[in-house]
Amino acid sequence: MYVINDSCISCGACEPECPVNAISAGDSIYVISAECIDCGACANVCPVDAPQAE
Repeated sequence: MYVINDSCISCGACEPECPVNAISAGDSIYVISAECIDCGACANVCPVDAPQAE
């Protein structure tokens, strides 16, 4: 599963890339839910490398 770390700048680039809609805006950064399928699509588009494999 991927998680989004504190380097997230809330740009939203990752959310539309998720094929299972597991990414949403949190209070201060985006968050990835348990539906994550480890595809890495979010990590491929993030400008600050915030999504990381757990």
